[in-house]
Amino acid sequence: MGSVKDLDVLKKPDINSEGEGRFIFSDRYSVFDWGEMPDHIENKGASLCILSSYFFNLLEKNNIKTHFIGLVENEKIKKYEEISEPTNIMQVKMVRVIKPVYNKERNIYDYSAYKDETKNYLIPLEIIYRNKLTEGSSVFKRLKSGSITYKDLGLDHEPKIGEVLNPPLLDVSTKLEHFDRYLSWEEAKHISNLTDKKLNQLKNLILKINKIITEECKKADIENVDGKFEFAFDRNGEIMVVDVLGTPDECRFLYNDFHISKEFARRWYRKTKWYEEVEKAKKEYGDDWKKNVKIQPDKLPEKMKNLISQMYMSVTNAITGKKFFNVPEIKIIIDELKKYDI
Repeated sequence: MGSVKDLDVLKKPDINSEGEGRFIFSDRYSVFDWGEMPDHIENKGASLCILSSYFFNLLEKNNIKTHFIGLVENEKIKKYEEISEPTNIMQVKMVRVIKPVYNKERNIYDYSAYKDETKNYLIPLEIIYRNKLTEGSSVFKRLKSGSITYKDLGLDHEPKIGEVLNPPLLDVSTKLEHFDRYLSWEEAKHISNLTDKKLNQLKNLILKINKIITEECKKADIENVDGKFEFAFDRNGEIMVVDVLGTPDECRFLYNDFHISKEFARRWYRKTKWYEEVEKAKKEYGDDWKKNVKIQPDKLPEKMKNLISQMYMSVTNAITGKKFFNVPEIKIIIDELKKYDI
């Protein structure tokens, strides 16, 4: 079980064959690595499930391998085009997850288990694409701290807030460590046992998928600012797209500069005592921060929660071009959300 979706394993994978499982998208959500928050966002799970399957369907049509098998409707597996109503269950291929060994005393991870692996495993990386750098981008924090330079990012100048990046900036972090850690591409290649050829193939694939998502969003007047992908090697050692993609939880979408995501909830919580305690505990206690937060997060205001729910549903309607949910258009919902002074 994850903080926002559950996994039902139907067949376990092994070194030679892929397994099979079901993602059950819940209405739970998480902010600031807290895990399940006190509210559930109605139909968020079904919205994300449908939208991600829409993009998986497009990738397959563009000859991009994915782990997507189909959607589950009334216990039947169906293609995206065959579903008649929203569902929150997706059937997928499964691969092995090889976890790096953590040395607590030295605070390092040993990835040597990947050295001889060539097929049927999750690549232990999260790949990020950035089409534009917004004010909240982690890039600016890293540049300010000195942990990277603009040259490390492959740029020829210091980036500015709001700058459109063409070609997109590609970034990479760990996937299976306690906290995501940004990496150089050389380190990413080393820990995941990627050859130069496979790494270049991965980068080209990211650019291709990013273009598909960007073009589909543009049709709905939505800007695809940045996002993340996960990949695996299938049983033949070929790269395939896994997990979920192209949703407001995996991407930073903007509609007339308004964030379409749980970012609105994040901003509301940033004004609370609970958030102050979370940030303080993270600085003081490291990995053990959560058990040292003495107060629980409050619930969202009811009307705000309902509007966030409608926002997720309306985005799925707009991008897919099909009215899966009976909700107003994005613009109307966002105009209502803007009334909150955040």
